[in-house]
Amino acid sequence: MTDKTIVHLLRHGEVHNPEGVLYGRLPGYRLSEDGVLMAKAAARWFGDRDVAALFSSPMQRAVETARPMADTFDLPVTVDDGLLEADNHFEGMTFGVGKGSLRRPEHWRYLLNPFRPSWGEPYKEIAGRMRAAVIRAREAARGREAVCVSHQLPIWILRLHAEHRRLWHHPIKRECALASVTSLAFEGTRLVEVSYCEPAAGIAKGPSVAGA
Repeated sequence: MTDKTIVHLLRHGEVHNPEGVLYGRLPGYRLSEDGVLMAKAAARWFGDRDVAALFSSPMQRAVETARPMADTFDLPVTVDDGLLEADNHFEGMTFGVGKGSLRRPEHWRYLLNPFRPSWGEPYKEIAGRMRAAVIRAREAARGREAVCVSHQLPIWILRLHAEHRRLWHHPIKRECALASVTSLAFEGTRLVEVSYCEPAAGIAKGPSVAGA
């Protein structure tokens, strides 16, 4: 019989970010109080599932989101750089039309090509490293389930890639709320289903994309 393995991609919880900057890969951004509650809600949602492996992006907010899961299943958190947040030219800046970095002409050249995109890590590279991370998680939990804690854009790009959709998109179109779960079900090495749910829907304030 073919092994059925499920790899769940868990987006981290809400981040303490009072300045509203695009924090990206900057160190020191921790979960907010609501973010901690979201991480615990996600762990409860997974509580009766057969989780055998737990991976996380190296970013603080992702590792903190993984901790309740580690406690629930008595598993170590394996840091995987393939789950890292996407690189972005606007990291550390405020980002919005009519304010912040978009008012400064020296940044405009980074907005010329939304298909690559010109402001950061190419979508194809994100898809490639995320796919490799999912394969590592699938092999580690063969016949069972794995959880990978990552970030909004990498998770969404992987989903678009898995569903054979175009990778360029408008950020508002992303279906990847805080502490949401995007699940990839495999029969052997063949992807057979993609599903999505929001275990922390009662806590989440909205579809935040800043530094997500």
